[in-house]
Amino acid sequence: MILRRALLVTLVLFTGVAIQAVVRSATTPAAVVDDAQQAKVDKVTYEKDILPFLKKHCFSCHGDGKAKAGMSFDKFRDNDSVTKDRKTWDNVLHMLESREMPPKERPKPELAEVDAALKAIEDLFIEFDRTAKPNVGRVTLRRLNRNEYNNTIRDLVGIDFKPADDFPGDDVGYGFDNIGDVLNVSPLLLEKYLSAAESVLDQAIVIMDPPKLAKQRVDQFKDKKNTATDIGANVTFEEGDYIFRVQVSADQAGDEPVKVRLVAGGRNLKEFEIKDPANKPVTQEVKVRMKPGSVRVAINLLNPTKNPPAGAPKRAINLKFLEVQGPFDPPEPPRPETHKRLMAHKVGLPPREAAKEIITRFATRAYRRPVTTQEVEACLLLFDKSAKKGRRFELSVQIALCRVLVSPHFLFRVELDPPGTPPNTPYSLNEFEIASRMSYFLWNSMPDDELFALASKGELRKNLAQQITRMTKDKKSKSFLENFAEQWLTLRKLETASPDPKMFPKFTPSLRDAMIKESQLFFDFVVRENRSVLDLLDADFTFVNAELAKHYGLPAVKGKDFVKVKAPAGRGGILTHAGILTLTSNATRTSPVRRGKFVLEQIFNSPPPPPPDDVPELDDQHELKGTLRQVMEQHRANAICASCHKRMDPLGFAFENFDAIGAWRDKDAGVPVDASGELPDGRTFKGADGLKALIKQNNKMFVRCLTEKMLTYALGRGLEPYDRRAVDSIVEALTKQDYRFSVLISEIIKSDPFQMRMTGEAK
Repeated sequence: MILRRALLVTLVLFTGVAIQAVVRSATTPAAVVDDAQQAKVDKVTYEKDILPFLKKHCFSCHGDGKAKAGMSFDKFRDNDSVTKDRKTWDNVLHMLESREMPPKERPKPELAEVDAALKAIEDLFIEFDRTAKPNVGRVTLRRLNRNEYNNTIRDLVGIDFKPADDFPGDDVGYGFDNIGDVLNVSPLLLEKYLSAAESVLDQAIVIMDPPKLAKQRVDQFKDKKNTATDIGANVTFEEGDYIFRVQVSADQAGDEPVKVRLVAGGRNLKEFEIKDPANKPVTQEVKVRMKPGSVRVAINLLNPTKNPPAGAPKRAINLKFLEVQGPFDPPEPPRPETHKRLMAHKVGLPPREAAKEIITRFATRAYRRPVTTQEVEACLLLFDKSAKKGRRFELSVQIALCRVLVSPHFLFRVELDPPGTPPNTPYSLNEFEIASRMSYFLWNSMPDDELFALASKGELRKNLAQQITRMTKDKKSKSFLENFAEQWLTLRKLETASPDPKMFPKFTPSLRDAMIKESQLFFDFVVRENRSVLDLLDADFTFVNAELAKHYGLPAVKGKDFVKVKAPAGRGGILTHAGILTLTSNATRTSPVRRGKFVLEQIFNSPPPPPPDDVPELDDQHELKGTLRQVMEQHRANAICASCHKRMDPLGFAFENFDAIGAWRDKDAGVPVDASGELPDGRTFKGADGLKALIKQNNKMFVRCLTEKMLTYALGRGLEPYDRRAVDSIVEALTKQDYRFSVLISEIIKSDPFQMRMTGEAK
């Protein structure tokens, strides 16, 4: 108990010190620009190249004191004021590119005017990025989330029993649960860490007490075979050395002394003579190695009297006792592979030196970098305290390794600034840190031996392409593929979706699971087969089992196993997966608003602002009558609602041929479904296929969205304006290389925000 308290105090103190020492607030200047990519642009000024367009087309609502939807250009007067508010101008770019602004009721600018304004804004920021102080961002010290903890324990110790499933749930930031800024540490979690460490090592290191020495007396057992010439009983042995002791006397007859043999399982252990009379027993002892099992141990008379005359004395043996003591020097009991791997050390080392070898190897892998002598000695102090109490070697080592598993260097992904580097300075991560970033990105787990070996030799960066290919093909990448897909597509919300059972009796728990599995397998296939990222939007295949195939109206598919099939008409791509359509619906009906919002957030990364507080829910507006489309059109008549709903609703209505659990329908309440729509830029479409075709024709927003989502996931932090240059570079590489998924992953890993880090701010 005392050692357990010491470990818990150590964990609390170490965690606090580590967080204070390592965490620094993120800096916010501009982006690192690769000299080879610097483009010479003409000097652009806000006053000359941008302001005239705004005055002509935007100031009537967003200038000269007006601030419709909270947006005003009055505060922008020069280049500096523009570049300090990049988020606003990113939104301006989006509105102009999508032709959402100016609104329909305002005169439309010529396309040449819009293109010139877009180019001026983009060139202004290109020039700013080129000349600004470099910034690659700074990832907050972050703990392993539950999934990462389970996977790391599996790969470190060799036990896959998911101890973190009992931890408090992880918070989510920027759509993902691996974001350092939201992964807090509570007192309850600290206690859980200690319990998990003890539980893991209890299973990994098997502490077996040696067999206890025992004395067994044969005369305590009954044996029907006992005669005057053969006395014994069955005895059970474990492997080891045993001492056999026998005290026996003899009835003499004739001149020849009594000859006796001690046997065990038919094996002759010792022969001896008894010359003394019956009142003088003799004692004999022999030490013999025995194998495990039950055998008969006995004393045999070797020279019984042959054909004695009637009434003449006969030779006989009289057993006083037959005692078996042992086992001595038993063999090492069999150990599981986890024990052998963790406890391996050079033969013949003194206990402390053996413990040092074990701890050094374990801590190096657990901390994901070479350990210092001081770190090993801190663990050996616990080993020493335990050993002084007379505890067994294995138990004392186990206590020391427990300290490793509650260290912040294991529980957190620590990246320390190089000593002497000035504040707010970009620097390259060392190769052990790169190995960790790669492994937790692509495996949600620690680096393996190959990554460690390359990092130790300083050759990981030279072999990035080969390692990325290897890692994405490894079965451990399944964790990344499932977790990223689940969180990007918000599939976890499907676990709590509850369609009305009376209206949708076909929606069962098994169908829900099949919906989730379909999207996971689909994403997995696109990545592993290195297909175009655009296949995520529309593809001619999907994955179904029997229940999901029936839901889709496909030809019979047997069994619970999933198979790759040709996608039904209108069903290609993630947007028309039943799971996505279900989680974006209400309990009793479809929701064009939620479906349109999903497209804006997860496909375009352009979420609408939250609704004003005084706007009631659509379901509460009982005065609105007609079909769902008519009700939505009346809802948009409200000027407060129109600005957002004109963006969401057309996107959502594209999926009206799918009901609230994603089943195809041609009619809704007896009325033919109208799945047509018009985008803010005037382009029209019909149905989900029509919308997907338009998105693919102008795929820049989707490709950029996927890039930003995956870069956020890979870095473990939200993206800042200074990350735009890195995103632009990744998108450009994707576009030039047929949008292959391997390019996306590779370019993220090669990017400056992934390979580099900013030092902290000055104290």
